[in-house]
Amino acid sequence: MATKCGNCGPGYSTPLEAMKGPREEIVYLPCIYRNTGTEAPDYLATVDVDPKSPQYCQDELHHSGWNTCSSCFGDSTKSRTKLVLPSLISSRIYVVDVGSEPRAPKLHKVIEPKDIHAKCELAFLHTSHCLASGEVMISSLGDVKGNGKGGFVLLDGETFEVKGTWERPGGAAPLGYDFWYQPRHNVMISTEWAAPNVLRDGFNPADVEAGLYGSHLYVWDWQRHEIVQTLSLKDGLIPLEIRFLHNPDAAQGFVGCALSSTIQRFYKNEGGTWSVEKVIQVPPKKVKGWLLPEMPGLITDILLSLDDRFLYFSNWLHGDLRQYDISDPQRPRLTGQLFLGGSIVKGGPVQVLEDEELKSQPEPLVVKGKRVAGGPQMIQLSLDGKRLYITTSLYSAWDKQFYPDLIREGSVMLQVDVDTVKGGLKLNPNFLVDFGKEPLGPALAHELRYPGGDCSSDIWI
Repeated sequence: MATKCGNCGPGYSTPLEAMKGPREEIVYLPCIYRNTGTEAPDYLATVDVDPKSPQYCQDELHHSGWNTCSSCFGDSTKSRTKLVLPSLISSRIYVVDVGSEPRAPKLHKVIEPKDIHAKCELAFLHTSHCLASGEVMISSLGDVKGNGKGGFVLLDGETFEVKGTWERPGGAAPLGYDFWYQPRHNVMISTEWAAPNVLRDGFNPADVEAGLYGSHLYVWDWQRHEIVQTLSLKDGLIPLEIRFLHNPDAAQGFVGCALSSTIQRFYKNEGGTWSVEKVIQVPPKKVKGWLLPEMPGLITDILLSLDDRFLYFSNWLHGDLRQYDISDPQRPRLTGQLFLGGSIVKGGPVQVLEDEELKSQPEPLVVKGKRVAGGPQMIQLSLDGKRLYITTSLYSAWDKQFYPDLIREGSVMLQVDVDTVKGGLKLNPNFLVDFGKEPLGPALAHELRYPGGDCSSDIWI
């Protein structure tokens, strides 16, 4: 799955080389049973996405990352054979062997929470990234008791032993969630959701009023492993997914702020400090029959194409997937929008009273005879930028609260065709993976990973 050369490591030499990679044939994604009523363990699904395959759209079997990626391209001793799956609630880390038999992954190792608690004093694990050192780094949301603590667990990339924390002792951020690093600028930036005790059982608007949800970015010195700047976000409640531009020389990127439904651009100033500005605002809709009188879009995932031309994000509550041209990063331009379910569809319990964007409520989404519950959430883009894959579950406790049908019927995986010339999005009506028909009961499918790496796992140095 790598560029052809005599002495290469995993992945690709550059983002643009990655765009020339082979078409994806299988996708890995974790499936969740917590809060569904089914007493069964979560599992890793392998889905065939090769249109020429007789198993096309079939499931052959929280966030995940690799033991190594394109950051190790120059090291021929490294190979991308293990998928690392941190558990948000239990704090276990599952290491899955996908190299021996890619279509039949097997469990390689389980790292127990007690090892992480003892060596790191961290828990509630989320984002995993591989480092050029060969190590694996995983972000945390809290400490063992569920209080907020944005630290980072460091694993040996070969043995998967817990080495300790990446940050210096006592140097964790107040809250945590996602992170991305850009070594050429000696920087890492991390985001924050809320303390696990605040978010784990559902969303309470009173917690927003009490200031318990995050609204900051933390700028870290990559070499010294310490916070050097805290960026306060105006109109930036719950900054979740963060992406630097893929170009390793770039000193800017974007973060999606879920509750405020904004995209914020962060960038490096001439003096070496960092700043942030709002570049996209999804206006809320005034509604009747919902939790609050105004419904935010709730931006829950964002992606950048490997050529840094397009930004994609999902509005999980409003139900639309969007594509923006970011050729001018300060002025993103909307080039594609597609409704894939959501909370404001016609015939549902929510009535839209005022809407700055739509003239009427969108139709419910039916694909291959199934009415899709939930809204677009996790997204993944093919290497060539021509196909988007989407799943519809956010987090089981919030799924249960906002989309009860999703718990009863299970989530789905969809595929959207992308116009990379003029911009535009079109649903593939022949693609549907229905996780409502799993043998043990409906499951909640989450983040998507390709065996050869993808837009949200690989970082170039």
